[in-house]
Amino acid sequence: MNERIYISMGSNQGDSLRLLQEAQQMIALLPETERVDCSSLYLTPPWGNSHQPDFINQVMELKTELAPLKLLAALKDIEIKLGRRRTERWGPRNIDLDILLYGQEVIKERELTIPHPYMKQRLFVLIPLMEIAPDCVFPDGDSIQEVFDRLGPPDGETPFRKLDPDGLLA
Repeated sequence: MNERIYISMGSNQGDSLRLLQEAQQMIALLPETERVDCSSLYLTPPWGNSHQPDFINQVMELKTELAPLKLLAALKDIEIKLGRRRTERWGPRNIDLDILLYGQEVIKERELTIPHPYMKQRLFVLIPLMEIAPDCVFPDGDSIQEVFDRLGPPDGETPFRKLDPDGLLA
């Protein structure tokens, strides 16, 4: 269990805080898997489809012996157990779990692409990832800081708001 694996977690329907907590617990209970760290919660505007409520997002670091496709299957199973129904691309959802990075592996399968194909375009992923892995280097050699500097707003201000563990503005 030496790989640094990062999972993006988000919700904008139902009791988002409870769903994110339950997802964390369920991931930590996967066989041969250990929760290492979890970022703060962030209230973020939607990406890809702006006609929906804001999301609560965070990133979780874990170690696992599960192969990437087995981990993906386990995460999709957790989503289903938590009530996820896929109805609209980038639409509202009660829970969304995505593998961002699996160590330095590059995977291009029909059902899984690692690194996550939109990760470098999404501040709602980069900001919480940078919080728990400021030294993160992507498989292509880019550091997370370099990617953030290219993507982030020039004044450093984002529309994201950090929340405390109870979901209140920090």
